[in-house]
Amino acid sequence: MTSVSRTRFLHTLALGTGLALMMASPAFATAKKAETPVNDPQNTYKMLNLFGDVFDRVRRDYVEETNDEELVKSAINGMLTSLDPHSSYLSEKDFKEMQVQTKGEFGGLGIEVTMENGMVKVVSPIDETPAAKAGILSGDFISHIDDEAVMGLTLPEAVEKMRGKIGSQIKVTILREGAQEPLNFTLTRENIKIESVASRAEDDIAYIRVRSFSENTHPSVVREIEKLKKSMPEIRGIVLDLRNNPGGLLDQAIAVSDDFLEKGEIVSTRGRDPENTVRYNAKEGAIVPDSVPVVVLVNNGSASASEIVAGALQDHKRAIVLGTDTFGKGSVQTVIPLNNHGAMRLTTARYYTPSGRSIQAEGIKPDIFVEPAKVEPITQNSAFGTRSEASLRGHLDKGKTATNAAQKAANEAALDAAKTAEETDGKPEGAEGAGDTPVPAAKTVVSPRKLLADNPIEDYQLSRALDLLRGLAFYKTEQ
Repeated sequence: MTSVSRTRFLHTLALGTGLALMMASPAFATAKKAETPVNDPQNTYKMLNLFGDVFDRVRRDYVEETNDEELVKSAINGMLTSLDPHSSYLSEKDFKEMQVQTKGEFGGLGIEVTMENGMVKVVSPIDETPAAKAGILSGDFISHIDDEAVMGLTLPEAVEKMRGKIGSQIKVTILREGAQEPLNFTLTRENIKIESVASRAEDDIAYIRVRSFSENTHPSVVREIEKLKKSMPEIRGIVLDLRNNPGGLLDQAIAVSDDFLEKGEIVSTRGRDPENTVRYNAKEGAIVPDSVPVVVLVNNGSASASEIVAGALQDHKRAIVLGTDTFGKGSVQTVIPLNNHGAMRLTTARYYTPSGRSIQAEGIKPDIFVEPAKVEPITQNSAFGTRSEASLRGHLDKGKTATNAAQKAANEAALDAAKTAEETDGKPEGAEGAGDTPVPAAKTVVSPRKLLADNPIEDYQLSRALDLLRGLAFYKTEQ
């Protein structure tokens, strides 16, 4: 780069950053000469000269030919990422991808995925999508995409390969537990609409799952609540599940919070200048009346917008927050488009809950701390079920009702069989060498463990939330 071109290049850079600096220069003129202000314009220009020197040396002497545009973009990204983990430069492609994610529609296969052991693991296929129709299952591992190994790719890179033009085909190789060989699927990409909200009735409790806060989240929450109101005779409580919700759009988080609040502040954002504090308040009237108790489920995967909702409902005593500490991302990012050069994502403020708590690096502490757990019944070492008063010979009946003669005879026969089994150390006749495991002589008794396997209680946190709401509803009814 010639001296003239480099000077022109520096002038161009200075126009982007120097305008604010030059406007601020009179204030710096009054500073003491012995103390150099952090943002002294003279020092800033020196550093820009340094950048120009480094840029010039790289483009002239690097071992391979470089692309000037890519070098500048990388330098900009380096500047932004050095500020905090959430500020960054978005290339034109990344900017478009971000817009796709917030709109909740894209061309793809319709699977929620994560990375495990270097491969892409299917969390769940989305209903009525190419993946679900083809028979891809939760727990499957994707080892190859179009015969290219997934091992070595990052999750975003793998997801990018699976997305593509609607109508185009893709081949995925699946490793499935129990399958002797890899399974190959050829799928046609379709327009996938991400359903950020799902709901179902848990008896008299409404369960609403919010996976993310995209453009259609609030209307979806309203639609699901109205649907449940019509399908359920009475809603005695609501579980709002925000676990593993990474956040999303601020306005959607505010709108969802407003659905449960009659009045009051939802969240405030505060930037560098105190005068720029913005407060967001609930509008009059709520879709869910105060008489309906709410439990919000959170965990370490609940971040940003989901923390805003949990914090607002917690501070207003509108909901009980149950689960584990949330992620603690309490900063506001503003996406600023850059004239045909993508955009920059810049952290411009912090979130504060209605009580004035900063979410940043603190997160939301649940009212009731419940870690995920696996619930198993305690089995009893008896092949004949549980003993009780009714199983004792000659027990009193419950009153004037006569005991059924046939039932009484059956009880006595069972007791005689139990006595015989105990005298032979639990071994039926003719079972020599069969081991120490007692075998029922009459009928097969299904163990509580088998019953649990057929009806698994997989979600302990949800189970605790449902029990809590039913207890609250019962207490309210009894008052």
